[in-house]
Amino acid sequence: MTASAFHNTTFTKNADCNIQTVTRHGKRRDYEWQIVWRNVLAFIYLHIATFYAFYLIFTGRAKALTVTFGIVFAITSGMGVTAGAHRLWAHRAYKARWPLRLFLALMQTMAFQNHIYEWVRDHRVHHKFTETDADPHNARRGFFFSHIGWLMIRKHKDVFEKGASVDMSDLEKDPIVMFQKKTYLVLMPLLCFIIPTWIPVVLWNENPWTSWYVASILRYTISLHFTWLVNSAAHIWGNRPYDKYIGATDNKAVAICAFGEGWHNYHHVFPWDYKAAELGNYSTNMSTALIDFAARYGLAYDLKTVSQEMIRKRVARTGDGSHPFESESKTSDEDHNHPENPVWGWDDQDMTEEERKLAEIAHKID
Repeated sequence: MTASAFHNTTFTKNADCNIQTVTRHGKRRDYEWQIVWRNVLAFIYLHIATFYAFYLIFTGRAKALTVTFGIVFAITSGMGVTAGAHRLWAHRAYKARWPLRLFLALMQTMAFQNHIYEWVRDHRVHHKFTETDADPHNARRGFFFSHIGWLMIRKHKDVFEKGASVDMSDLEKDPIVMFQKKTYLVLMPLLCFIIPTWIPVVLWNENPWTSWYVASILRYTISLHFTWLVNSAAHIWGNRPYDKYIGATDNKAVAICAFGEGWHNYHHVFPWDYKAAELGNYSTNMSTALIDFAARYGLAYDLKTVSQEMIRKRVARTGDGSHPFESESKTSDEDHNHPENPVWGWDDQDMTEEERKLAEIAHKID
């Protein structure tokens, strides 16, 4: 809804370009939505082009190799987001040597979900102020908003104001992250659109337009939706085995689509666990498999994970009854009826000393 639809209001613009409404009595109201038309038009094009790409596939105009290439490219670039921007840089759930950091930064650039610094900043704010106005994709504003709508309007002023309190100094010290930030507008179009379009044309003589729509646009759009499901579906549908007082849920379907990121109730309770899940296998967590593989060869180390003791205590205290541990011990609702203090990851100053002591660290290097 635009500002013109409201009456008896005056408007002021703050430094962050968000519009606030002020009544005639001087009382502030929620700011009006300011549509970012550039993004809206881009999303319209992406989805129309995606339908056309499906037409090319189902009518046999796209080669099977091109479709396969698009899938492989999507998985590879997705790992740059899940294992890289998310678990490594946003949550500091493990450490990585520079070859792995460089690889993950390249993969994350291929995914085109903003550069690492901005991605991490928004995600840390999401964890610290989840489902409030300071949450960039606040799920309380509905499925559409948390899925894609938040990218179509300017951010709420609280995202900027409270986001300023989130420490980003660790990324500012990482030369790979800062190099990507400086060169993003050059590297991103090359890695996300030009190269994946060019490869099928050169290697197996795919039609250039077919390659553009299938290997580039379709692959990119589907990847975006799989990522957005973590913000939307995994805050609405699913179980809350670890904390029933928060919106995040464990959703197996989202976990499969997002390479292990759908075990979201667990992740919001223990955001510094490199697995982002309690699971002991890789069937719904390809990102964990990649990190473990890198750790085997010394490229990843100091992998933080949650002890069984911590899980038992939290499940008994705040779980919704769906975890097997909860049948063993249950604390009354009277003992705990509000969300616990959220943290964005391992180095958050609000992380308790008990959590640090009970955490388990694999492939530790002193």
